[in-house]
Amino acid sequence: MSVLPDIAAFADDLTALRHDFHRHPEIGFQEHRTAARIADLLRGWGVEVTTGIGGTGVVGVLEGSRPGRTIGLRSDMDALPMEERTNLPYASVNPGVFHGCGHDGHMTMLLGAARYLAQRRDFAGRAVFIFQPAEEGLGGARAMLADGLFDRFPCDELYGLHNSPYSAFGRVSVRPGPAQAGAGFFDITITGQGAHGAMPQMSRDPVPAAGLLIGALQQIVARRIDPNHQAVVSVTQMQAGSAYNVIPDRAVLSGTTRFFHEPDEPLIVAEMEAACEGVARICGLEVALDHRHIFSVLRNDPERTADLIAVAQELVGDQAQADAEPTMGSEDMADLLAVVPGAFFNLGHGSGVPLHNPGFVLDDAILPVGASLHARIVERRGAA
Repeated sequence: MSVLPDIAAFADDLTALRHDFHRHPEIGFQEHRTAARIADLLRGWGVEVTTGIGGTGVVGVLEGSRPGRTIGLRSDMDALPMEERTNLPYASVNPGVFHGCGHDGHMTMLLGAARYLAQRRDFAGRAVFIFQPAEEGLGGARAMLADGLFDRFPCDELYGLHNSPYSAFGRVSVRPGPAQAGAGFFDITITGQGAHGAMPQMSRDPVPAAGLLIGALQQIVARRIDPNHQAVVSVTQMQAGSAYNVIPDRAVLSGTTRFFHEPDEPLIVAEMEAACEGVARICGLEVALDHRHIFSVLRNDPERTADLIAVAQELVGDQAQADAEPTMGSEDMADLLAVVPGAFFNLGHGSGVPLHNPGFVLDDAILPVGASLHARIVERRGAA
């Protein structure tokens, strides 16, 4: 494995930068300090900067030394609304906000590539550095697209990465075609009639109705979706009641749906509506479903995927392979790749602690590797 020497020379700066991002995390569409820090750094390196795209998004444009293609590189910016339990000396100072998905590392890697390319100015074409807000289910990619991202900053190809604690250090994995599931979020509100806990006959109890509904929802994938299609319906939250002796008048179920075959999403929603209607009739109460489409299926362009692997193998050798398994995790890079052909890949650092875990730690040693990959993509693909 090799890191570009110029990037290796400022690896300590990358570590310090990530620790700063990590210490000051911000959730989606509130990344004001983060965006200002990114913009200041890019301007200091001579990159043309535009801010406020899609809310708090930042785009940097760097011209190469000769004609060529325009290559877009994208990083997400937002943190998660969760507590950190790492005991790191640079742990979050913002209560209930944590870079538990490694977006602090993604930003740092992309900034490292921008610094390298700006210092050398020895590449063909143009590099477009896209720092996207609100990836964690809040629609940041769509907000940037609605703000004319690719009309204002057209790209010929687009690439991005996500750190992976699940694979070996330096492992680059990608899947051509459908790679990450589409997703929806839902809330189901069950409204009944509250009563004293000792007098259930006076109530229309939403709690057992919620139990029935949870069971019914689990039958959708098992009995209504083609077994050859990957799909998920998960209830992840249940909220009801406030006292031991009070039957509540309301319960709320929340969760997520996932799919790879687009026609399965409306089928899942229709079956959810039917389950809600059935439970409402059986239990004599009202059940209302609110399902929102959040993520599209992420599709990597097969040709661009092959190009990515060829570039990555220059740096990490056979550790770069187009052999990633499809994942039910979702990513709103999907909306950007639906407009510009490209590829989204995983970069392993082998920490073993899962993403979105309060103890997640990103290995700083992977920062110059990711920065080198980004930079080499621009150097090779801009001249293609």
